[in-house]
Amino acid sequence: MDDEMMTVLAGVLEALWRINTEWPDKPCTLAKLSKQSQRPMSALRRQLTMLEEAGQVALALDEGGVTGTVQFTAGGRQMAAEIFG
Repeated sequence: MDDEMMTVLAGVLEALWRINTEWPDKPCTLAKLSKQSQRPMSALRRQLTMLEEAGQVALALDEGGVTGTVQFTAGGRQMAAEIFG
C-alpha cells in the first residue's frame, strides 16, 4: 500500500474517531462519514472495505448496499485512541 493511500485511510479513521467521540457507541452513517472525511461515497466505500478487511471497522450496509453504518471494532477503537486520542 502506498503512502497516499495510507494518508487517505488515516483521514477516514480520524473523521470516524471525531464522530465517535461525539456519539460514543453509536454507529456512524456512511453519509455523515462521507461529509466529515470529505470523501465521495464511492471512494469511501472502497476505503471502508479495506479497513473492514484489516479488522479496524465493522461495516453494515442496508439491503440495497447504498446506505449503511460503520463503527470501530474493539481493536480499531484502541488503535485510533492511541493515534488520535
